[in-house]
Amino acid sequence: MPWSLPSRFLLTNDDGIDAPGLAALEAALPTGSEAIVIAPAEEASGCGHRVTTNRPFKVSRRGQRRVAVDASPADCVRIALHDFRDRFDWVLAGINNGANLGADIYYSGTVAAVREAALFGIPGIAFSQYRDRVLGEQDWERATAWVRHLLPEFLFPPVERGHHWNVNLPCLPLGEDEPGITWCPVDSNPLQVAYDVDGDVYTYAGSYSHRKCETGRDVQSCFAGKIAITRLKLP
Repeated sequence: MPWSLPSRFLLTNDDGIDAPGLAALEAALPTGSEAIVIAPAEEASGCGHRVTTNRPFKVSRRGQRRVAVDASPADCVRIALHDFRDRFDWVLAGINNGANLGADIYYSGTVAAVREAALFGIPGIAFSQYRDRVLGEQDWERATAWVRHLLPEFLFPPVERGHHWNVNLPCLPLGEDEPGITWCPVDSNPLQVAYDVDGDVYTYAGSYSHRKCETGRDVQSCFAGKIAITRLKLP
């Protein structure tokens, strides 16, 4: 689908402002669009929908359109609302280095960023790249291409207030055929409760790729090599 008009985006993530996935997301934007990047100064993975109201935090401006925040992804959206609300129409989060499938949507700072935007009536999309190995430069280049292809599917239809999207890209061998796309519901199965215990030290020992999943839902679809797209909404 051709782009009819440039759009204005706020970009954020939970892997940190210097993460390769954020650069891959920025590279996927249409020519002529405007982007403001407001992201955590350091990695904030797994922080969920935390907002910082009990302490001051530092905001470092790295130019007119790039800001690093010493807080959570949801905080980044809130700073954008405070300082730049008239300069973006959509919030895009990611591309996360690892999937955000099923129950992950409650733990993920990436998904929380677009949920925070939805609370204020702003549409958003969280993008994540499932990994079963270390992701290299070619993986991120391919992720950019997939996101560039997907974006028109979301930007042109009207979006109901409070609705937002969660997109998980599969981890395919390089050179394999392009993945199919599935529009699917969230898998409600929890992550495994499994820990290695050494005295009073607990280390999570669950296998992400062997988590319980149901056919036709986001976890199974992404693990099967498809782009899994889930529409989420506020209660």
